[in-house]
Amino acid sequence: MKRTLIRYRTSADMADKNAELIANVFAELKAAKPEGMRYLSLRLDDDTFIHFVETAADDGSSALPKLAAFQAFQSGIRERCAEPPLVRGATIVGNYRMLGEP
Repeated sequence: MKRTLIRYRTSADMADKNAELIANVFAELKAAKPEGMRYLSLRLDDDTFIHFVETAADDGSSALPKLAAFQAFQSGIRERCAEPPLVRGATIVGNYRMLGEP
């Protein structure tokens, strides 16, 4: 299992567009129902976005990059950002009803 945290801040005028693109990804995920992954996205008050992705495969492979909505989200991400994406591996230290149990 691999867990990844991605954090970035969009410019204020692009935050709503970014959130809309993310909502499209979740709509496609709900329709496709891919196995072996969990995905959470948060928008903070300062237009920082945080994505948490958990994949069952140890190599981190996932159905996410194959989704058309995710590809649309990725297109132009750097232009929407005031601070570029920072990708880090993550370890869950504690979890109370937020994420599925392992």
